[in-house]
Parts: sequence; C-alpha cells; structure tokens
Amino acid sequence: MPSKAAPFPTAQSTSPYWRNDVKPIDAHRSTKCLPSRADIVIIGAGYAGASIAHHLIERYDEKALPSIVILEAREACSGASGRNGGHLKPDPFSRAASVLKTYGKDVAEHVASFEARQVKEVRDLVDLEGIDCDFEEVTVRDVCLYPAGRDKIEADLTALTEADISTAKELEYHSNMDAEDVSGVKGAKSCVTFNAARLWPYQLVSHVLEKAVSHGINLQTHTPVTSVKHAQGATVTSIWAVNTPRGSIECSTVIYATNAYTSALVPELKDKIVPVRGMVARLVPTDDAPRLTDSYMMRFSDYEYDYMITRPDGSIIVGGAKRDFYEDLNQWYDVSDDSRLMMGAERYFNGYMQRHFAGWEDCDVRTDQVWTGIMGYSNDGFPYVGPVCGKPGQYVCAGFTGHGMPQIFLSAKAIATMVTTGASAVEVDLPLPYHTSPARWSLQRVHASLQQWQAFSDGKATRARL
Repeated sequence: MPSKAAPFPTAQSTSPYWRNDVKPIDAHRSTKCLPSRADIVIIGAGYAGASIAHHLIERYDEKALPSIVILEAREACSGASGRNGGHLKPDPFSRAASVLKTYGKDVAEHVASFEARQVKEVRDLVDLEGIDCDFEEVTVRDVCLYPAGRDKIEADLTALTEADISTAKELEYHSNMDAEDVSGVKGAKSCVTFNAARLWPYQLVSHVLEKAVSHGINLQTHTPVTSVKHAQGATVTSIWAVNTPRGSIECSTVIYATNAYTSALVPELKDKIVPVRGMVARLVPTDDAPRLTDSYMMRFSDYEYDYMITRPDGSIIVGGAKRDFYEDLNQWYDVSDDSRLMMGAERYFNGYMQRHFAGWEDCDVRTDQVWTGIMGYSNDGFPYVGPVCGKPGQYVCAGFTGHGMPQIFLSAKAIATMVTTGASAVEVDLPLPYHTSPARWSLQRVHASLQQWQAFSDGKATRARL
C-alpha cells in the first residue's frame, strides 16, 4: 500500500455516547502557558496516559513527585478511550492458545493471567477511589456462529487445558443447540462463558486525570505534539524537546501514550502500529424488550466480530460492524480520521437485536447514536510497551489492537516501574510478546491486519470463480 501522511488526530470528530456529558477536566489546562521544562512528559490523556500518571503517583512519595506534564491533542479522553465499547473483557483462550504455540506454556500463562488480572486491578481502583463509572463485573457470553470458528475454539480449549493454563479452568464451554440455549443467540455454534467487566470508560479516565492534577501533575489539553527531537544545545543526548504549536518542553523522559497516532512521533513504528477505524453504536430498546444482563462477543467469521455490553439504563452498546466496510480497505486501514462514519454504518445496527437474539423479533429497538474511533493495531497483534529503541529516556505504551481495556492498566504500571527504577522489561510484570526488544523493533513483516484482509480477499475471489 502507498505510504500515507503521519497520523495526527483530526481537529473534529464524531460524537460518542460516552462524551455526551463531559467534565471540567475535558478542556483543562493546569497553567496558562506551557512550562519550558519538566522531568517527565506524557503524550496522550486517554486510558494509557492517565494510568501511567496514576502509577507514577503511586510509586513516588507525594513530596518527591517529579514535575510531570500530560499533553493532549484534543480534549481529555477524546480518542479511542472515550469511544470504545466500555467492555473490560480479557481473552482467556484464543490469544493464550496462539501464544502457547509460539512461545510455550510459561509465556501463554503470563499473557492470559495478565489480561485476567486487570479486571480485579480496575475493580480495586474503582472501589478504593469511589469512582462513579458504572463498573460492574459480568459474565461474558463469547458466541461463535460459524463451524470453523467453533472447531478452532474447541481445539484451543483442549490445548490450554492440557497445558494447565489457569484461565482455562474458569471457562464454561457449550456447543450447538446447547450454545443457542445458553447464549440466546440464534444460530450459535458454540458459547464460552467467563468473567469480565463493563464500565463507563470516560468517567474512569476523567477521575484518574482529576486525581493526577490534584497531585500537581500539569495537564494541557488542546496541545498537540508535532515532534520530539534532541533539545537544541543540550550537553547530553537524552534531553528531549517536545514541540507543540504553543511552545516546547525540554525533559529527560518522554512517554508516548498515543496508541494509533504513535508513528507520527516515532516514525520507526510507521508500519508496526497502524491507525484502524472502527464503529460503535448505542441501541435503545423499548421498555417491553427483553433485558440482557450479560455482555457478549459475537464471532461471525475469522475477520468479523462484534462486542456488546448493556448499560444500567437498558441501552446496548455494540461495536464492530465490519460486515459492511471490511472489504474496502481504504475505509478502515491506515485511517486516522474519526470525523466521519463509514458508509452503511447506521444500516448495519438497525435491526441488530432482532436479527440475532431469540425473543427480540417483534421488539422495537432504536439506533440512537453511531460514532467512529481510531485504534492502534500492531503488526503482530501485541502492544509495544517499553523503551523506544535508540532513544534513551523515551518509552512507548501503544498498539493495543482494539483490545486495550484488558491490557492497558498493568502495561502502564510496567512503564511507570521502568521509568522510576530503571528496570528493564524482563524485570517488571510484562508479558514477553509486549516487549520493545531490538529484534522486534527492527523486524519487518506484513501487518497482521493486511494478512487477514488478503486472506479474506483471496477467499472471496475463489468463491466467485466456483
């Protein structure tokens, strides 16, 4: 594919449900002018940036807290963190089974448990801080609607059980008619149930940012970073100039919590973290509709899958909708514009519950709001968490491939530990596939999303000839 311009956030964006009622922190600037110097600059005020700030505060005594500035291009939590489905859903089987084949049992256990532990970690934070973000632990019903997918899930579960991976012990598996009964989804071939959580992500991130500001961290919204370079005239190469239209900040530590937009500032990650546009909607059923209590994952094919949560008010958040735009690569791959919807987006969500859920056929469900967001998809499916290779004092926490909610909080903790102690990635709690090792940093490979899309396109061409 031809190389596109660096992916910076657009000035305008579609309006997500989560941000209908924003907080004062949304457009906060701690000081009228940017400070000229700081110890640490965090770029990005979404879930990753806020979590890194939280863990830095936890690691320092308040009196010894270094000077920290958080820079955000638009409003606080206005990127993917304020646009996702509110689903804190670990992947206890598919990802773990893939890692088991590639890295072996110990790494597979670390990957699976790392995601699973985030539910408890976030719950503990919400309870401790009294955060009003609608956090609730729920059962996920992970439903597969095609035979090949069911067969793969069965094989994955068998492999994990034989390897004694801890997360496999918490799963319940149902297939065929039993799967339809357990899930309530018409045509379900299998259903795996396990523990997860749902929440209001904007409310969580806003609270964490408010706490950071109360501890003296300087938050500057509407301050896009345009480049990070060696500070002019600095006597050591580890002093960085973080440049914005409002001025520059010199610092010794830069942390990129920029997910989809990372390669705009770290060009070495150009083909490793790619912006991918996704779709989410809020559906509002009438009072006489059945009330769902669980969350859902809906797998329609190897490339097409939706996720669902229900809100306390009975509305339903659905994310995915790949059926109507996946074929057109230019609509979603290497796209950083969240100001417009993909063609056919609203049409997909109309009638969604009636199509898929038993007992909903005669119900009235209104598509209330549809929005888009930009995710950072990594070339191998795992985030890049750790030092930026060849740039002392720079760190990255990005590339969560649409699966950030069950990976970010503890990844941010790993970054905070590295920054405060000088520890390497192997010395902190961080799964091996996440590491920014020199070998991974320099590896050239076709992006995983392109490989999957090419397989889809080849399969479609083959079917057309038959």
